[in-house]
Amino acid sequence: MSKSIKLFTLAAMLAAVAACAGQKEEEFVVVNPEPISQEPAFTGKYK
Repeated sequence: MSKSIKLFTLAAMLAAVAACAGQKEEEFVVVNPEPISQEPAFTGKYK
């Protein structure tokens, strides 16, 4: 009986490790922030 319990426990642990092993890659998105203020536009006149 103890051999079957050990075998079942080993199979369950191997299945858990195999399920967790494929989840290492993470996706992320880089967003560039917008400028806080805009540069003044050229109007063609001297101030």
